[in-house]
Amino acid sequence: MSAQNSAGIQTLLDAEREAQKIVQRAREYRTKRVKEARDEAKKEIDAYKKNKDDEFKKFESEHTSGNKKAEEDANKEAEVKMKEIKEAGKKGQDEVVKELLKAVFDINPVVPDRIEVPK
Repeated sequence: MSAQNSAGIQTLLDAEREAQKIVQRAREYRTKRVKEARDEAKKEIDAYKKNKDDEFKKFESEHTSGNKKAEEDANKEAEVKMKEIKEAGKKGQDEVVKELLKAVFDINPVVPDRIEVPK
């Protein structure tokens, strides 16, 4: 009987070892699958991010080109207006200087009619 018990115990120990091996393989497989899933998800995220970045760059280039054109037009218009203002200033410059000098050097003092004394 003891040989039979001993053989039964040994069979149970062997079964337990085999079960531990199976559990260990399952853990390793699960760890491997989790890592693969994480790597796959990272690749998908990177691809999605790249796609969205490309879309944004395309959108930005389409919409900023209109702004650049408007900016160039505004700069050209501003340059034309500045030339007009400078030319107008040059035309009247001599007359303005003459009038300023006249106002400074031709002094015409005026005597007030009556002086009020504070009370």
